Amino acid sequence: AKYKTMENEITLKRFTDLRRELGYTQADFATLLGVSNTTADIERGRTKLSGKVVLELLKQFKINPMWLFGESDEQYLETSRTSVIPKVVTVDSANRDNMVLVNAKAAAGYPQNISDTSWYQQLPAFDLPIPEFRNATYRGFQVEGDSMLPNLQQGEWVLARAVEHIDYVSANKMYVVVLQDSIMVKKIEKRPNSNNITLVSLNETYPPYDIKPFQIQEIWEVSSKITFNVDATTDNGLLRQLQETKKGKHKKQKPQKPKNSQK
Repeated sequence: AKYKTMENEITLKRFTDLRRELGYTQADFATLLGVSNTTADIERGRTKLSGKVVLELLKQFKINPMWLFGESDEQYLETSRTSVIPKVVTVDSANRDNMVLVNAKAAAGYPQNISDTSWYQQLPAFDLPIPEFRNATYRGFQVEGDSMLPNLQQGEWVLARAVEHIDYVSANKMYVVVLQDSIMVKKIEKRPNSNNITLVSLNETYPPYDIKPFQIQEIWEVSSKITFNVDATTDNGLLRQLQETKKGKHKKQKPQKPKNSQK
């Protein structure tokens, strides 16, 4: 075949069905989304669905990016209820969605600036050319403190996938939890017959504690860990990465804010 399919079939079907549901021709939809000429090539799988298109669908129609990528059944973002979906989608100068890295210093200001698109511009970002890592739904966070020893060391990085709803968390996974005033990596437990959420550290010197769901702004499920080792002569080498996530290119991002996003 001359063309290689750039998107999975679910994404192509949902994008096409959405256009028809909204009542637009391929040409009109392209104009609305800032795509040249027509959306036909996207719908046929010849052109990748760009970060700019994902962003415009979020801004103009409140389309959930995770639904578009086949990772959610909820098509629209409901701002009326508690949502832990990412508040900002970042794109680079070529309007491709990318993955922002939040270091320990930036993490201190992340909760307060979670919906401020200009704040994200200070952060490095990169693109992972691996199909499993859809950049718009992943973010990198640097670990601070020792509460998740022995699994996570201070200064290490985790790559984490956006979680759509608190109901989807699992007791045997680790999560980056963004509260109103802090950001942390924890395990999450939901107790039966209780509305509280329990945050659990792997390091037993840190006791678990309860919070209310409304205190959570975003949840990211940890999927990979990146460890930088200064001593290149050890078996670990200079860079050890769990799961194959190493071919990232640094790019400057151009974040934009969805309309009607939650504060």
